[in-house]
Amino acid sequence: MPQITLLSQDTIDKIAAGEVIERPCSVVKELVENAIDAGATAITVEIKEGGISFIRITDNGCGIEHSQVPIAFLRHSTSKIKKVEDLLCVKSLGFRGEALSSIAAISRVELITKTDSELTGTRYLIEGSKEVANEEVGAPDGTTFLVKDLFYNTPARRKFLKTPKTEGNYISDMLERLALSHPDISFKYINNNQTKLHTSGNGNVKDLIYHIYGRDITAALLPVSYKGEFFHLTGFIGKPIVTRGNRNYENYFINGRYIKSSLIAKSIEEAYKNFMMLHQYPFCVLYFEFPGELLDVNVHPTKMELRFGHNQEVYKELYETLFSVLSGREMIPQVPVDEEQPVKKEEPHIYKAPIPEPFETRRRNEQQSVSTPVIPAAAAVRETTSFQKIESPARAKRDIQVPVLSAHAKTPPEQKESAPSVEQKIPDTRNPEPITPKKKETDYQEITLGDISKEFLSEESRKKHRIIGQLFKTYWLIEFEDKLFIIDQHAAHEKVLYERTMASLKKKEYTSQTVSPPIILSLDAKESEMLEKFRPQIEQLGYVVEPFGGKEYMIRGIPGNLFHMDMKDLFIEMLDDFSNLTGKETPELILEKVATMSCKAAVKGNTTLSLPEIEALIDELLTLDTPYNCPHGRPTIISMSKYDIEKKFKRIV
Repeated sequence: MPQITLLSQDTIDKIAAGEVIERPCSVVKELVENAIDAGATAITVEIKEGGISFIRITDNGCGIEHSQVPIAFLRHSTSKIKKVEDLLCVKSLGFRGEALSSIAAISRVELITKTDSELTGTRYLIEGSKEVANEEVGAPDGTTFLVKDLFYNTPARRKFLKTPKTEGNYISDMLERLALSHPDISFKYINNNQTKLHTSGNGNVKDLIYHIYGRDITAALLPVSYKGEFFHLTGFIGKPIVTRGNRNYENYFINGRYIKSSLIAKSIEEAYKNFMMLHQYPFCVLYFEFPGELLDVNVHPTKMELRFGHNQEVYKELYETLFSVLSGREMIPQVPVDEEQPVKKEEPHIYKAPIPEPFETRRRNEQQSVSTPVIPAAAAVRETTSFQKIESPARAKRDIQVPVLSAHAKTPPEQKESAPSVEQKIPDTRNPEPITPKKKETDYQEITLGDISKEFLSEESRKKHRIIGQLFKTYWLIEFEDKLFIIDQHAAHEKVLYERTMASLKKKEYTSQTVSPPIILSLDAKESEMLEKFRPQIEQLGYVVEPFGGKEYMIRGIPGNLFHMDMKDLFIEMLDDFSNLTGKETPELILEKVATMSCKAAVKGNTTLSLPEIEALIDELLTLDTPYNCPHGRPTIISMSKYDIEKKFKRIV
């Protein structure tokens, strides 16, 4: 039977260190929080090689007295609490007394500190929990920590650290949140001798958001202020136009502490549920003030989690607060109105996507050249049915106000005033009574192109296609022999753009169009890392991206087949998708993921197209080797046989 023995103190210290110190970011977090608790108004963090080899943190706080310095490095030594009851009202960021002991157990630490009441400071060296030196030195008021060779005595832990750049990005993200949590403190962050962050500490949250996230996000903020029974809340939330593909931009602080809470995150996202697309997440910087008795902060060694005393009430109160802010604001983006075609006051604003100048000029010329209203495929319908609904001239005129879609361009988003191009209505002259079938019939089953003959795709058969018209401004109806084919215009255009882009990449015939003026956007540390990591694939597609100082980047060129797109949102969405890669993808798979972004330029559903536009799209779609599905797997074409249709109308029993 195994013998039960006590572990050595060295083993105990390293086990404890493993719970508190996961990576260099954990060291910086614990020491900066101690500096904040010490009353510092200016904190400087400097790292080298991602903090693995060198971390220096300097503050102007109260310092540590000479006699208490050795005690500070013992386990569970703290000045924040005295007894267990203090846990119910603790207001400091640190209180467990494990940080310095854990850091000293797995690194070489040098401490220089001085209080304002002492004439000289203290220099204290400790390596692997063993004291090396303790002497007096001249020093300014405050504290400086130097942490070197992290995990030098635990190589297994060091082996699992990521690259210095990635570890540095973790520290950058954490310091940005610490700066947001205490806007009245000036933070300075230096990475490999380059200043990455420097806040003023003037207490203005909006200025701080501008400094960290840039102008665009700052311009789309909504203030939040609420005082309730369970918490007080202040801060800002982003308008629904500010979205990301992950939760990295959700920032919330409880009593000055940055935490992660599934309860708060779910409440925030539920409030935004009806305002943004699925799998998109909002931006927020929220400050909560909770009474100490309603919180349990002693849940996790890193203090990143806590428990609430009234979960359901907190969830509901936060949801209603944010939902009321979002509901009480006008969320329709303002778009400049063309002076040549002013929008009447009684008509709703019509969104017009940005179009490069050559295409804008051609669109205006085409619209001015139209003299008579033409309804796509109307003539073909009149030849084949005796029940043709007559369109009024005003309605027909609205139908033709659509630019021609070439094989390389996309129409503007839908205009709510436009009506379907073709509309058939067969009057019910007999008005029969509904008949209840005696036995249950088999439901109609859709048949995909993969299950039928490929004659529909041949060049000879293309001449026999009879385009009936557009259904719901999304689907095109085509008659061929004894079948009815239905094409999803968005899925079809997606497939065409994707195949065209991949062919260009394989042949190295990709093109780039210059953007003037360039697109300026702010990227956080993670997005910058993704840009540098996948820059070859991004540039191969046709993007031209250059640094523009600080966190700003300039996009001077975009792929030649992307028109009418919000390139800023598209580019950020692409970087968000890259952050979800596992690192095992081949270069070909990465290129396919980049090419998939070109599908965002496809014509959307619920958009009126003209007959020449859809004919051009069908011609190119049918030249593809596999036109059956879009890049995301949705079918582009389905078919119904004449037999199925006649069976539905009970012509066949």
